[in-house]
Amino acid sequence: MIGFRNVSKDRARSRVRRLAGAGLALPLAVTALVGGGAGPAAASPGNGPTAVVSMGDSYISGEAGRWKGNSLTNSGSRTGTDRAWTSGSTYDPAKVYGTTAGGCDRSDTAEVLSAGAVADVAVNLACSGAVSDNVFRASNGGVSFKGEAPQADQLAAVAAADDVKVIALSIGGNDLGFADIIKECAYDFVLWNSYCYDDQQAGVDQKIDGVMAKVGKSVDEIRAVMRGAGYADSSYRIVLQSYPSPIPRGAENRYTQSDWSRLNTGGCPFWNRDSDWARDSLVPQIAGGIKAVAAAKGVQFLDLRDMLQGREVCAKASKQVTAAAPASAKTSEWARWIDNNASQGLVQESMHPNYFGQLAVGRCLALAVAQPANSSSGCKNTPGGDQSGMYLTPAS
Repeated sequence: MIGFRNVSKDRARSRVRRLAGAGLALPLAVTALVGGGAGPAAASPGNGPTAVVSMGDSYISGEAGRWKGNSLTNSGSRTGTDRAWTSGSTYDPAKVYGTTAGGCDRSDTAEVLSAGAVADVAVNLACSGAVSDNVFRASNGGVSFKGEAPQADQLAAVAAADDVKVIALSIGGNDLGFADIIKECAYDFVLWNSYCYDDQQAGVDQKIDGVMAKVGKSVDEIRAVMRGAGYADSSYRIVLQSYPSPIPRGAENRYTQSDWSRLNTGGCPFWNRDSDWARDSLVPQIAGGIKAVAAAKGVQFLDLRDMLQGREVCAKASKQVTAAAPASAKTSEWARWIDNNASQGLVQESMHPNYFGQLAVGRCLALAVAQPANSSSGCKNTPGGDQSGMYLTPAS
């Protein structure tokens, strides 16, 4: 069963609690190198291979990169959507996530890889489920996560080995509690016949200033590591990015909210009012806070709030994958639905940009790197196009 597909309300009650227990890793070791090895040990700023590094949470680690759209078919290749399928009924997530499968979920289409020729080496230090404390140096309050040292300490090793030119950072969503917000909004759709936006907005308002302070500290920690490795601030750029909405506005949802199709078939169990709040209030509020941090810290801002517009889970402008509608960046959804029963992969993949979405956000990063290092841009998609149609606009 997909999401909450083909379940009664009573069974949905128990299964939505499984969603909570699984803990969605949401809207995130030099051994973590992806897409290339470290440069020579003697490398230093301006020498050795250039590098682009991603740091932070699941929205940049590559979570959900396994999936080329969403399909109701549970067997085989899931109508061509499951890149981990090998043969028969066998699946190997390591085909997509390597040794990080089921953990940090660093996919082979993660942003720094999909960005293309931004640098000689792509290094992915981000980890699904990470919070800001997992970015900080251990000497300054940083905490190890999933068996790996704090990301800033990992960055120190990369900065010593390679000539780092770009550091892309996505952090703050888990500090704010995206997983809990999604869980509660799903509860209110499935169980309580009530809205979540009012209670959740109050919680966000209480946390937002503290979260943004930690996002700012994350930038400071990166700066401190790079200075310690001999880099001038002007010798590389930090691209601080916001989050896209994985669900559409209520009026843009292809499933009615008056029956259970949105829940059982679409895998997006949210009321129109809550969807509108998430898309037009929550996501912009977070983006505004991150933009302010970027300005205060003198780093580049990449606003992804509109990146998935029309490509979200359940969006009218996109389709689920079927035999008649094969997986395609031009027609399929660009985000993973809620697979609450883990009948296709892991719950932690839910509500993240999928394979197509990651190709798109990689293109956004490549476009951003071509802009001035202190610029502020939004990235949007061209309706009916693939990742090549991504374009930048001035950030709002």
